[in-house]
Amino acid sequence: MRLFIKLSWYFFREWKRYLGAITILVIIAIMQLLPPYVVGILIDGVTYNNMTNKDICMWVIVILITAIIIYILRYAWRILLFGASYKLAIELRDNFYQQLSIQQKAFYLSYRTGDLVARVTHDVDCVVFAAGEGVLTLVDSIVMSSIVLITMSVQIDWQLTLISLVPMPLMAYFIRYYGEKLHHSVKTAQSSFSILNNYIQESITSIRMIKAFGIEQTQLSQFIKIAQDNSKKNIGVTKVDAKFDPTIYISIGISNILAVGFGSWLVWHNQMTLGQLTRFIMYLGLMIWPMLALAWTFNIVERGNASWNRINKVLLEKCSVKNDNSNDYILPYHPGNLKVSINKFYYPNSSDLVLENINFHLEPGKILGICGPTGSGKSTLISLIQRYFDIEKGEILYHGISLKNLSLDNWRSRLAVVNQIPFLFSDTVINNITLGKPDADQKEIEYVSKMACVHNDILLLTKGYQTEVGERGTMLSGGQRQRITLARALLIDSEILILDDALSAIDSATENQILNNLRNWINNHTLIMITNHLSSLNEADEILVLNDGKILNRGKHNKLIKKPGWYQDMYRYQQLETALYIKKY
Repeated sequence: MRLFIKLSWYFFREWKRYLGAITILVIIAIMQLLPPYVVGILIDGVTYNNMTNKDICMWVIVILITAIIIYILRYAWRILLFGASYKLAIELRDNFYQQLSIQQKAFYLSYRTGDLVARVTHDVDCVVFAAGEGVLTLVDSIVMSSIVLITMSVQIDWQLTLISLVPMPLMAYFIRYYGEKLHHSVKTAQSSFSILNNYIQESITSIRMIKAFGIEQTQLSQFIKIAQDNSKKNIGVTKVDAKFDPTIYISIGISNILAVGFGSWLVWHNQMTLGQLTRFIMYLGLMIWPMLALAWTFNIVERGNASWNRINKVLLEKCSVKNDNSNDYILPYHPGNLKVSINKFYYPNSSDLVLENINFHLEPGKILGICGPTGSGKSTLISLIQRYFDIEKGEILYHGISLKNLSLDNWRSRLAVVNQIPFLFSDTVINNITLGKPDADQKEIEYVSKMACVHNDILLLTKGYQTEVGERGTMLSGGQRQRITLARALLIDSEILILDDALSAIDSATENQILNNLRNWINNHTLIMITNHLSSLNEADEILVLNDGKILNRGKHNKLIKKPGWYQDMYRYQQLETALYIKKY
């Protein structure tokens, strides 16, 4: 029942709904005592022949009216109770989404996508079910059992009540014992479900690669193993859960035997009427549901508690990058100087040096090229400029202000980034382009599309700009996806544009046209290009050649191609490759 303590903040906030539902439950519990009471009266009346047909009809009508009122009240408390629990679902998912949106790359190194999806869907549902159905069954079982016990003790016979309750302490012990085992089983099963969910998510997103390599059967075999493991753990939960009902039924059965035996003795000795004994047995029958509800409550609450711990673990994760808006400096609304001075940088929880002595100064209207072998630190440098990580030894300044003194929203609103692997939403082309500027007009959209050399391609699509691109833009080619994401970045007209190998899937002629367009656009902006296609950098104002996290060489294109080293070797290789291609075709 620890979950109810953890959710107490929500119960206090929605106290009106919960108090109203609990009040109605109490009224229903009291009204449920009326039918057994009436049956007892009818049996005694018929036994002693002191009741007319009119009296019998009157009492039958009372039972029918009671049933109708109980039906209406049950409808009312369900609206109150489950309405409150559904509001909790919305709030938890909102908080979860906000937490995901502010987290940086370090967070996503620890949590896999499928696991996060499982937490925000299945785990939230378990918590909400506990806040609704769990509260219902707990309150209903406590209120109903208490009222029935008091009624049996006061109205009929307290000794018979006490004898009938002899099995209950033992039943309570076993329920508590099973509850602890259930908690651990559910926790294991939910972790297994996250693994299964993540595997499915990865398989769906990489289905093309799976088919290309012809490894469908291998992936299927792996999926079956994970599914069987998840099934095994859920069966373990079911085995523990299955022990509750037999324990309760055995206890209730023993109680009935004791009640009938001792009650018959009381009737035989004229200390109780047959109607009273019948009423007592019917009251005892009303105890079956509270006992079953109590076991069901343990099941629901333990599932909810395990789920809450998994959700809360994510909600309590601190962002690796501090985002204090209270000290946010006001940046001028025009491009400024970007100064990068990184002495040393290590990834969180790692002792491997990633970047060292990276220094450069970039003025508005200038182009910075960054190149180097795989693993040289290019993407890490861009991540630091976007402030996905904070630098402990060194700093990055914009307009002379350290990025640490700027809020993330303030700083990132000055940036537009186009990555090598473009991401498009399952929406229309126009909605993907206007993602950062939904109010853009058609003229602006077509202008940036022409700059990205994708306008003509879009017009050839079935519905032009209104064409649905499919999940992740599956119906488009890689080059089209890259150019649409470039148009999306150009539309927001940011001060700094970062192209992270963003033209890798585009042919040389189209790439040259895009670069020519960007040269005209660059006057009032700053451009940072990461690419190993060195001919793209021939008009960069400065080029940084990175290797092992350090600046190996720097300068302009014409200078670097004359200096022996990686840049010269790579340029000659690419020139030779181009010449061979031209000769071949």
